[in-house]
Amino acid sequence: MDESAAKLRTYKMVRYLTVAALLMASALAQTNSGELRITVLDPAGLGIAASGELTSRAPTYRETVTANAEGRFTARHLPFGTYRLTVQAPGFSSNSSVIEIRSAVPKDFRVLLGIAPIESAVVITDAASLLDSQRTGTDAYISSDAIRNRTASQPGRGVLDLVQSQPGWLLEANGVLHPRGSEYQVQFVIDGMPVTDNRSPGFAPSLDADDVQSMNVLTANYPAEYGRKLGGIVEVNTAKDARPGFHGKAIAGGGSFNTEEGYLGVQYAAGRSAFGFGVEGAHTQRFLDPPVQENFGNRASTGGFQGRFERDLSDQDRLIFSGRWNRAGFLVPNERLQEDAGQRQDRGNGESEGQIAYQRVLSPALLLNVRGMGRDLSADLWSNDLSTPILPEQHRGFRDWYASASLSGHWGRHEWKAGADGVFKSIHESFGYRITDPLYFDPDTPARFSFRGRGQAREQAAYIQDLVKLGRFTVSLGLRWDRYDLLIQESAFSPRFGVAYSVPAAGLVLRASFDRAFQTPAIENLLLASRASTQELSNTVLRLPVPPSRGNFYQAGFSKSLLGKLRLDGTYYRRTVRNFADDDVLLNTGVTFPISFASATIHGVEARVELPRWGPWSGFISYSNLVGFGRLPITGGLFLGEASAARVSATDRSPITQDQRNTANGRIRFQPWSRAWFAFGAAYGSGLPVELGDNVDFGQLSDQYGADVLRRVNFARGRVRPSFWLDASAGVDLWKSDRGSLRLQADAVNLTDRLNVINFAGLFSGTALGQPRAVSGRCEFQF
Repeated sequence: MDESAAKLRTYKMVRYLTVAALLMASALAQTNSGELRITVLDPAGLGIAASGELTSRAPTYRETVTANAEGRFTARHLPFGTYRLTVQAPGFSSNSSVIEIRSAVPKDFRVLLGIAPIESAVVITDAASLLDSQRTGTDAYISSDAIRNRTASQPGRGVLDLVQSQPGWLLEANGVLHPRGSEYQVQFVIDGMPVTDNRSPGFAPSLDADDVQSMNVLTANYPAEYGRKLGGIVEVNTAKDARPGFHGKAIAGGGSFNTEEGYLGVQYAAGRSAFGFGVEGAHTQRFLDPPVQENFGNRASTGGFQGRFERDLSDQDRLIFSGRWNRAGFLVPNERLQEDAGQRQDRGNGESEGQIAYQRVLSPALLLNVRGMGRDLSADLWSNDLSTPILPEQHRGFRDWYASASLSGHWGRHEWKAGADGVFKSIHESFGYRITDPLYFDPDTPARFSFRGRGQAREQAAYIQDLVKLGRFTVSLGLRWDRYDLLIQESAFSPRFGVAYSVPAAGLVLRASFDRAFQTPAIENLLLASRASTQELSNTVLRLPVPPSRGNFYQAGFSKSLLGKLRLDGTYYRRTVRNFADDDVLLNTGVTFPISFASATIHGVEARVELPRWGPWSGFISYSNLVGFGRLPITGGLFLGEASAARVSATDRSPITQDQRNTANGRIRFQPWSRAWFAFGAAYGSGLPVELGDNVDFGQLSDQYGADVLRRVNFARGRVRPSFWLDASAGVDLWKSDRGSLRLQADAVNLTDRLNVINFAGLFSGTALGQPRAVSGRCEFQF
């Protein structure tokens, strides 16, 4: 009887979740993207096969247009902006048109081709196309060309390296992204679905950059549909083009540290249906950022696959199913003393995910989106008996269910959207340690500790937002409501406002915005960091549940066209946050525990000069200046011993761990021939803070990390010394035609082989070294 009742409850739960996925009120489809449905007609009004190109310089975008025999072509996932569409067909005149994409509602556009030699053209100047006069916030579009031509990265970091090249973003140890000083407040929106947990390779399987078609990166003036994690948002589009027939690409690469990588992606489209499948794998002997130059251990193997099915049920209805599975297994790199002792620590993570999405065009001005997602993620750590100074074990994970729905509409000057979503998480945590070297810790540190916990999180949200064009002004308005329920219950209203003013005669756009942010704490080890049962480790750290953070984000800036070829973007921002989220790292294991400062203030300036294309040249240079302070005391974390805990229980202030005052990135690309190109890149960082405390044993630090590493730390200033990277790339198309291409690319990173220290051992972080000189090559075959 009990078994039958259990089966009935399971059936009801499955039925409920299925209905919820289809009917719940899509919040997080890419808000800044739309769809263009092109129909090419002859003078008699009949559809004809045609070809052409859809381009934009703000954002930088290029797509080949191939209309079928009925003259139809659909361009999807277009970031908002101004586009130039050029279309031609044999025996007909060419046509050039300017098109604005500002709404998620699909836009129908008809192109009428006249009989040659009559031509119809609309001229758009390069200077005007450099600026998006209706963009009220800070976002950066990373195109498919930029992804394809990227400099090689360590496995699992291709997407992360592309994001951190944008101003305001910092890539810390082991590939952890920090936007404008925020820790673990990055939200990825993958094909419309929000992912709010840490996506660095040490925490979760990373997206393969070869499976990504484009990205849009936001750091301010967030639409109200975005919530939970608002330090920065990365919208990722993995959907392939829907050209009829069988298409795909195969990539093989390898290089220093015995690195081997491979990717195969295929797609078949016929009629109203399209199917895509991809598989990737990698092996390397440098996965994490090691604490010593010798790079002890540090092996890793990763792999995964993903599939997608999409069908247009009619001109108004579209249904999408997708799924992915990824895993990674790797060793924690040792310090010198740990290697001598014979330590081995293994870590692993895995993720499986399924999505369903339904879209219906209710009218020419109204679009319905409904989405659902189920996801399971796990992460583990094992240690052998020779581990020193501590033998930790961890097994944690969560199961995540998400459902949402939204209405998008166009009405006069208004582009509006309203919706709601819900998240349900089932969390489990198991962590324990045994101290193997008592001399490393305070005498009062417990020799053993273990924790097991389970929890259920429920989050709901609703929002409404609008974008209004008023002459030279563009105004964005939004209001969001959030409810969070895990160890504590909180709710909040978050207003959003942005304005842009265009001065066409000066090639200038002025912007300002305000965002109220309600951000949930990091999910990794949250139960342990928040429970009173951890009190035995320290009586001075506040053992209340780690709370959500609440912040006010202000920004003002401009965009200016220069010489009709360059675009200059400048921004000043200020963020004030209560319960500022950060983390506490357990030695060099990479295992973290969420904490929150009582408050924090962060402000800075950012600048970027971009050259979309000037003859054979293209490139960018960006600069960021950031100052951030957090005010003690700290809530949460895992601080071993009274001496360590006492340093975070005061009420003064200290620099946040992401307080790197000056950061610069640049890349220049030169393409002297249509099939060959060269690129050079450089990056500079002035150094992160170091928090060591009193009575430092420099002899022990030298034994652990080496004298060369210690020389890269300015202990008097309490900062890591500046870092510098110089990279180079070259590529050549050996074969290129309408049917496909064969390309070779070679990359070299850190050409000067400079020893760059990213982080140095302290209260909140372990030691991590940047990559030394490395070379790699890749071969890409598109068909």
